[in-house]
Amino acid sequence: MTTTKRIRAGGRTVEISRPDKVMFPADGFTKADVAHYYRTIAPRMLPQLRGRPLMLERRPDGIDGTMFMQKDVPEYFPDWVHRAELPKEGGTVTYPICDGAATLVYLAGQACLTPHRFLSKADRPDHPDRVVFDLDPSGDEFEPARRTALLLRALLEDELGLPSLVMTTGSRGLHVLVPLDRSAPFAQTRAFAHEVADLLATRHPDRLTTAARKQAREGRLYLDVQRNAYAQTAVAPYAVRALPGAPVAAPCSWADVEDPTLTARRWDITTVDTLLDHDAWRPTPRGRSLRAAHRRLDALTRRA
Repeated sequence: MTTTKRIRAGGRTVEISRPDKVMFPADGFTKADVAHYYRTIAPRMLPQLRGRPLMLERRPDGIDGTMFMQKDVPEYFPDWVHRAELPKEGGTVTYPICDGAATLVYLAGQACLTPHRFLSKADRPDHPDRVVFDLDPSGDEFEPARRTALLLRALLEDELGLPSLVMTTGSRGLHVLVPLDRSAPFAQTRAFAHEVADLLATRHPDRLTTAARKQAREGRLYLDVQRNAYAQTAVAPYAVRALPGAPVAAPCSWADVEDPTLTARRWDITTVDTLLDHDAWRPTPRGRSLRAAHRRLDALTRRA
């Protein structure tokens, strides 16, 4: 077994220890395979990560082994891995920030399969530039998430005047995101997300719910907006998921979502060329204020 492997990325040579370590036993994908995927996808992924604190999902023994989530940057991380020290209750946390391809490859070498990103950037951590709706089916069936995403898009774009983006999670569902201009703090964006979810659930009570307790969902799709808070994270676009087949969370177009054959795991580390060829989030809509949308939402809620 090769003990180390050097990969050139972002103008640096990154040394990967135990590159032949199998991370996905059923598929044979190794740590080196994951590192090569991240080096290749870097042109698409880095714009979604720059300036954002990350939480690292690390699996040193592969997807069937122990998993732990890491926020604080270990002392042994190289100096060129950027950091941001941010407040928490009773102290601070020093988060990693991925601003270059070398960092993506280095994190893969540290058995970080899945980076999870803040909805805000480190320079204004209390002011998000995204609202995210996590469409989480109650079972393994993907179709409810696909249908709900289209309903949510119609509400956001046609009734509230807000552009929206969509991505598969690489797991079970979809994330629908609204780009923001960072004028509102989390308290306001979280309240807005709750009100949107409540209105959609009121319109479709037999199919949708905002009940956080699984026992209360009764088979309905959960409209999860809990990630819209300071220091909460969501899976990063293009991140590898710790599931058989090495699926990835992939930005997609609304035309993709209209296709009934879409699944949450359509794209994986072997389809990286397809992800590079098709930038589903271009052109990216500019971030918006929620002020006008909130007035429209209040009027809709009163009539519901």
